[in-house]
Amino acid sequence: MLIWCAVLLALGILAFVDSLVSMGEIFRKVNSVVFMLISLGLLIRTTTKMKQQKFENYEKRIFSLEQEVNTLKQGQKKLAEY
Repeated sequence: MLIWCAVLLALGILAFVDSLVSMGEIFRKVNSVVFMLISLGLLIRTTTKMKQQKFENYEKRIFSLEQEVNTLKQGQKKLAEY
């Protein structure tokens, strides 16, 4: 996904440069700016989602470790009572 975002951003930058240098023969100014902004937004959204997924994975891991600790504490109490 990040590779596609980078490709879209590069194409948007190329379209913008084309509109400045060759008077937009290949792309038009408005289209190139919109294309570049959309690809930049996609890139930002993808990176924030990746960070959020990493945080969610940490939360899941912490929850499973807390359950394991509770199980071990209960087993330790049963052994102490025996």
